[in-house]
Amino acid sequence: MQLGMIGLGKMGANMSVRLIRGGHEIIASDLNPLALQAVAELGATPATDMADLVKRLVAPRAVWVMIPAGIPTENTILQLSELLSPGDIVIDGGNSNYKDTVRRGQLLAAKNIFMVDCGTSGGVWGLENGYSMMIGGDKAAVEHLTPIFQTLAPTPELGWGHVGSVGAGHFAKMIHNGIEYGMMQAFAEGFAILEAKTDYNFSLEQLGRIWQTGSVIRSWLLDLTTEALAADAKLEDIAAFVPDSGEGRWTVFEAIDLNVSAPIITLSLERRIRSREAAPFADKMLAIMRNAFGGHTYLREEKKDT
Repeated sequence: MQLGMIGLGKMGANMSVRLIRGGHEIIASDLNPLALQAVAELGATPATDMADLVKRLVAPRAVWVMIPAGIPTENTILQLSELLSPGDIVIDGGNSNYKDTVRRGQLLAAKNIFMVDCGTSGGVWGLENGYSMMIGGDKAAVEHLTPIFQTLAPTPELGWGHVGSVGAGHFAKMIHNGIEYGMMQAFAEGFAILEAKTDYNFSLEQLGRIWQTGSVIRSWLLDLTTEALAADAKLEDIAAFVPDSGEGRWTVFEAIDLNVSAPIITLSLERRIRSREAAPFADKMLAIMRNAFGGHTYLREEKKDT
């Protein structure tokens, strides 16, 4: 099957390689000429720009967009809407907000172009392990793309599915990432308590290895965590700064809108935000209030020489 691929970052390139290995023809386009050259050397056909990519595809065309959410995806889909023809399909495999996906789907539907949103999990490991894919969109369009999804999934039958209309795939991926936030925070806190219990001088790697087999908390996330601890047991080269892609925020907003209590996901998001504050103002407020009502001492920050 033929597929246009826009976006050749690490994950997009790995997906292209997996598709090529599966016998699919990939027409690739990317702003980075080095990324385009690399995937071309692996068997993809390079396109000079989006117009060239569309011209090289045989109708009905299918174009997979694998670029950062927000303005980059917005502009790309708008350009494709002017280049594609009725019956063609746009697949957004990035982490777009499902509300944006619904709106883009309506824009494309007005031109009789199908929108398929594919919430994609698996990261850079997907090349070897396959990708987990939650897919939203028109049933006929998804069925047409089935060979693509079967090639990218861990197996043709497992790890992917059509979960609903346009936007459903990205909504499901948003919740997936929210759950991931909570799981990561629980592992982080547990290992932090173990590290602080100096009486026993625990080997965190050893405990991770023990839990990998037979325990209730065994998981791929634990596997990755244990390997990281094996490489750097004290995490001395790691800054305590945790970004977020936005999907945890969207999950929390959605929980509030739906009146669903989600304290674990919410607190894990807040903890990530806290990790980026070098000297939280709220903590300074707590120190000064404690001093004001109880006369408790507080520390003063050392002034840096200028």
